[in-house]
Order: sequence, then C-alpha cells, then structure tokens
Amino acid sequence: MGRLAFREQVLRVREDAILTAVNRLLADKGFDLMTVDEVAAEVGIAKASLYKHFASKEALAAAALVRLLERTMAVVESPPVPAEATAFQRLRSVVRWALALQVAGEMPSLPSQNSSLRAELLSSKDYLDLLMRVSEKLGQWIVQAQADGDIDTRLPPEVVLYTIYARGCDPVPVFLKGTGQYSDEQIVEWVLSSCLDGLRSRPAA
Repeated sequence: MGRLAFREQVLRVREDAILTAVNRLLADKGFDLMTVDEVAAEVGIAKASLYKHFASKEALAAAALVRLLERTMAVVESPPVPAEATAFQRLRSVVRWALALQVAGEMPSLPSQNSSLRAELLSSKDYLDLLMRVSEKLGQWIVQAQADGDIDTRLPPEVVLYTIYARGCDPVPVFLKGTGQYSDEQIVEWVLSSCLDGLRSRPAA
C-alpha cells in the first residue's frame, strides 16, 4: 500500500509539472501552435510517458482549463475583498485577479473555434461542472449588482457575464506589457476600469 501511495504521489507531481508546462505554453503560443513534443521537452519526459497521462493535445488543454476553473472557483468562493463588499466589488476583484494572471503570462490562450478541443471540453464532466458553478456564482453577483444600481439594468446578465469572461482572452494586457512602458499594476487597473466602468449604470438618454 505504501509503495502504491508513493507511486500515486509521483504521478500526481508529474501531472502537475505537465499541466504547468501546458499552461505556460498555451499562454505563450496558444493552442494551435503548442505541440505535445514541446510539452514533453519542457517537463523533461518522453512523449510516450506524457501520453500515459493525457491521450491527446486536446486532453492536455482541457486539463489545463479544468485547473484554471478550479483556481477561479477558489477565488470566487473567497474573493480578496472584505466580507461586507458589494456584489460589484466582488466581481471587480475576480476580474482583477484574472487580468493579473494574464499579464503574468499564466492565462491559457485558446482558439474561439476548434471542433476537436470543443468536443473534448464538452465531454469533460469536471470542466462543465466547474464552468456551471463559476457562471452561477458570477451570475448571482451580476443580478445583485444590477439590483444595487451598480451595473446597467439595460444589459442582459448574460451579456455582462460573457463580457467578464472575455477578459480572459483580451489581447490588450499582453500588448501593453509588450511595450515595456507600463507596470503590471497599471495595465491591470486600466483594463479593469475600461471593462467594468463601461458596465456601470448611467442616466437614460
């Protein structure tokens, strides 16, 4: 039993290393340009060994997204704001966290349309369950923020939700970082403001 537990621990450490490499390569190159050979080389294992953990490039990307959603759910469940924070402040804290990940090069970059990857994601119960949980929680905050007068009620909640999700693949933070003119903190705050302040309530025309 002890040997089995140790073997499982080794496999888990290797899988963590694989997913860390996948996440970095997806953030740096995107799904289409990332190769399984690159992942194996970065981890320092043979490609055949990698395939013992993940059957395909799509499975690698899906696993990286599941890990990202797990991290997102942890932030959503315990946002870095005071307990008395408003729904809008909670939304803002989650978007700030996501933008900081992107600027740090830790946000996977995935194609909006890829049939093989889409099929992999739709067949992943872990992915779908986590996506639903995150969406439901953010959706509750959006509805509450609209009731509080902090988000324009003329915007359907799903429009606000998709706008928030879109920040995860927003090219602006990476472009600004590439100029070398601004700090990560400045980039995060500017993109955060340009996104969320555009959702704020305003007098009807």
